[in-house]
Amino acid sequence: MRLIMVGAPGSGKGTQAERLAEKLAVPHISTGDLLRSRRGDGSDIDKLLSEYLDRGELLPDDVIVKITSDRLDEPDAVDGFILDGFPRTLPQAEALCAHLDEVGHPITAVLFLNVSDDEVRERMLARGRDDDTAEVIDNRLGIYHAETDPIIEYFGDKVIEVNGVGSIDEITDRLTAAVAQVRS
Repeated sequence: MRLIMVGAPGSGKGTQAERLAEKLAVPHISTGDLLRSRRGDGSDIDKLLSEYLDRGELLPDDVIVKITSDRLDEPDAVDGFILDGFPRTLPQAEALCAHLDEVGHPITAVLFLNVSDDEVRERMLARGRDDDTAEVIDNRLGIYHAETDPIIEYFGDKVIEVNGVGSIDEITDRLTAAVAQVRS
């Protein structure tokens, strides 16, 4: 199964993607982890990462698509994966689908972990991080909705909405049930 996990910041998508990947025996591919692993390796990608990230700029879509596509082409991901943190923009989603369709491994489903903005604010404020102020959280949510709503629309009937409120185990059970429906 080739899955994408989407959800607001603080929705628990990283935790759930890890748990689901373990249950499905597929790699959990987090773009944040992927980028961190490429830093300092001396490659052309490393130099490009340094150039952008040291200036605090987002990577261009073509760069992040290339890095992610290369990872998805590795043998352990050919039969399935769970993507977390990618795609973030509509052009990234389109490029990802074009690549996966080209290699004959299209996305199976998009798991949308639905958590209300109020719940996200509450969770993030409860974490007690210095940078989790109400203003910063609202800004992150605004960016999330502007970027993610078009992606959810783009994937259309491949999107499976899952209630992201409850205990970690309850949410994992819901996601597992959603994936089981896709498999049948």
